[in-house]
Formats: sequence, C-alpha cells, structure tokens
Amino acid sequence: MTVEAETTWGHELPREVDVVVIGAGQAGLSAAHHLRRRGFEPYRGFVVLDADETPGGAWAHRSPSLRMATVHGFHDLPDSQLPAPDPDAPAREVVPVWFAAYEAEHALPVVRPVRVRAVRSLPDGRLRVGTDRGDWTARALVNATGTWTRPFLPHYPGHFAGRQLHYADYRGPEEFAGQKVLVVGGGASAIQVLSELGPVAETVWATRRPPVHRDGPFTPEAGRAAVALVEQRVREGLPVRSVVSVTGLGPSVAYRRAEELGVLNRRPMFDRLTEHGAVWDGTEEHLDAIVWATGFRPEITHLAPLGLRGPGGGIRLEGTRAAADPRIHLVGYGPSASTVGANRAGRTAVNDIVRLLGTPRPVPVPA
Repeated sequence: MTVEAETTWGHELPREVDVVVIGAGQAGLSAAHHLRRRGFEPYRGFVVLDADETPGGAWAHRSPSLRMATVHGFHDLPDSQLPAPDPDAPAREVVPVWFAAYEAEHALPVVRPVRVRAVRSLPDGRLRVGTDRGDWTARALVNATGTWTRPFLPHYPGHFAGRQLHYADYRGPEEFAGQKVLVVGGGASAIQVLSELGPVAETVWATRRPPVHRDGPFTPEAGRAAVALVEQRVREGLPVRSVVSVTGLGPSVAYRRAEELGVLNRRPMFDRLTEHGAVWDGTEEHLDAIVWATGFRPEITHLAPLGLRGPGGGIRLEGTRAAADPRIHLVGYGPSASTVGANRAGRTAVNDIVRLLGTPRPVPVPA
C-alpha cells in the first residue's frame, strides 16, 4: 500500500518504527519484503520512504529508448517473477508497473514522495531520519537509495559550447540525427547510446582505459568472482566500483548491434575540450554534442552526519552492515548494486537486523 506522507487508513502516520528503509527500488523492495516476512508490522514496525511520486525507482527515469530486449540484465523480486514482457516495450514503463503491483500485492508500507535530508544518531540510541515531510525515528536503517540521482561528470580542461548531457538525461537518438556526437564512457550505458546513435548520427567513442570485452556467457562462477572483487573494496572502506567495471562488456543485444554498426572504434580520452569540439594529439575535431556515459556515485549524502566514511574515502561494510554503526545497512551499494545482488542484500540486511533488534512482537491493530 502506497500512501501520502501524512496519513494512512485515515489515521496519522506512525513516526516511531523499528526500521526505516530509504528507497523503493529493487533493493528497497527486497528489504521491505523480508522485513514483513520476519514479522515487522507495516507502518508500525517498519516503513519505506521513497523520494519519487510513483513506483519504479530509477527505472522510471530511464530513457524511453531503452527497451526490455536491451536491458543489461534483470532479476526477479523475492517471491515474484517479472511477467514476460514485449521485448520492444520501454523498460521505463514495464518495470514500474511491476514494482507497483509488487508493492500492492505484498502490502508494503511505501510512503511517497518523501525526501530524506539527513540521518542523525539520538542520545537514546535511536536514529532520527529527517525528511521534507517531518522526522521519523528508528532503531535500525536500511539505505537503498542507489546511484541514479548522482550522475558523475568528470572534469577536463577547456570548454565546449555545444550541447553536453549525462546519460541520466539521455532520451533517445532522434534529437541527435545528422550530428557528430562524442560518447564518453566504457560501460553498458555507453554501448546502449552508441547502438542507438549509430544509424542516425556520426559517433566518436572515447574511454579512459581500453574496455574489457567478455566473450561467451556470464557464468555464475564469473559473477561470484566479480562480486568478490567489489566486496573487497567495501570491506577495506574504499570508494565503490560498479560490478560491471570488473565483469567487462559482454555480448548483449546492444553490444552486438553496436558491433554490427561498426561504432565500437574506441579512442583514448581527448587532451582538452574546445568551443567547437575536442583535441586529440594536437588536432581539433568538430563535435555537435557530447554524451557523458560516465556512471554514477552512491547517493549517501544524507548519511554524512553519522560519520560512516573511513580514511579510504568509502564506507567500510561487513556484509551489508556499516562497520562503524551496526544499526545501518547499505543495500544496492557496491557488490549489491546489480538486481540479483540487491535481492540477496535485502535478505542479508534483514537477517542482521533481526539479530540486532530481536524478532518483533505482534502489535495489535486498533479497531
């Protein structure tokens, strides 16, 4: 059940709960499912605060041109399978509809739109979750805010006067027809953009490092090895890397299409930008636009008052639990940033929370 932030069932919304979940994307819904399954009562035992006005998480904001056939992997939610979609259907339509049905089917206590401003520790050991709709207090917190709201734009010398946009604002190839477009980035997002722009525009592809290509299927063993590399970084408190950054670029539908179009001619990064383009080895190349497919950073600024970051610049985790504060769990972060990882992280976080808080006792619902 999704409600506005002020009331539920005609009564004032409880503001003191055992657990607050921040974010209702894949990781947040997984955590909410497992909290309810372990006996935490919706709204009174736990609540999910979501910044968006409608279900769908980051999927609701993806480019209309991203189709289900070209989605870079997807995994089912706990106890729910995504109905077989039309491969040509926009992902930004299919996934939010499924998320909305999941919230309703499992009666998950999602409150939206609520934007969390800051999480602070109270003297009595509880957490105060400050939002634009007032405060909640909790004994534990699951942060599932993902990365979509923090696109990363690197800085390079010079200034380009033409159009520049991050992949987060990319809405399809039509507006670039007939143009020369520089696509920056070595991940799946860059490949999607190149595969779509190839038929309508002239493209230039630049990356900091040569992309890692992976031939053949992505086996479970390879997945575990990749996740282990990312986990090692968060255990050491280093800034997280995406799972894709260590798995390499596999033979996806978008990759094969880009390959067939002949647009995977990677170049090193330019030396500097100019008003009308970019310079490689002293030669200026004219450009009409730049698409920065340069990734995202975790949205964890609201956790800053808790002082979780270590000397390495990241938040050191033990599983999903912040090493500096056992009340805080991060899911959809680092090794759990994939859809399958998010599901597992939600279960892991809730198991730890039950060990910390104990199994909740049923609370009678007033008549």
